[in-house]
Amino acid sequence: MRFSARFTRIATAGALAVGLGLGTAGMAAAAVPTASVQRAAVHASISAHANHSSVGAWQQVVISGSTAHLKAGTRLTLQQLHGRSWVSLPAVTTVTRSGAFSIRAELGLKGAEQLRLVGGGAVSNTLTVTVR
Repeated sequence: MRFSARFTRIATAGALAVGLGLGTAGMAAAAVPTASVQRAAVHASISAHANHSSVGAWQQVVISGSTAHLKAGTRLTLQQLHGRSWVSLPAVTTVTRSGAFSIRAELGLKGAEQLRLVGGGAVSNTLTVTVR
């Protein structure tokens, strides 16, 4: 009797372990239907830098950088911070096939200017260019 009780416990534990192993694999396969797998949301991004951190008034500054998950030809607009709001400047560029961009601007207001690029639902990092 002692042998059969011990054998029953071992057999039950083995069957339970095998059943759980197959059960979780079966449940995982059933939980994710292959026809309706959703892709993770991909967020567009813009990374920008200026060729100079300080320029003279009305001197040209070049802002260039790269994008991720933006289509070639996407329009990027340069914006400048005025008080608490961002104002679009008349400087527009497009994203190349490689995801790069470059834009030239001339700034006339003296002091530290905050700039950024927007387009395709993305906003770049804020750049500070000091105009002397």
